Amino acid sequence: MAQKFVAVFLMCMVIAAAMHVREAEAIGEVYKTCYEGCHKECLSGNGFTFCEMKCDTDCAAKESAAKVEAFKSGLKN
Repeated sequence: MAQKFVAVFLMCMVIAAAMHVREAEAIGEVYKTCYEGCHKECLSGNGFTFCEMKCDTDCAAKESAAKVEAFKSGLKN
């Protein structure tokens, strides 16, 4: 019984560590700066989950637009 508990605990630790690594890889500079400011402003009158969803959507769109612009400017040269 104790061995099963230890095995489950270790698997949970591995999964938690993997989620944090994935989160760190996915953040670009445009997204990071946008999200920090947006989240702080939004939390003053809204709930955490609402702000997280709103800011994630808005900042992901801004980062995608910045990547498209960078790609377009690279094609013009």
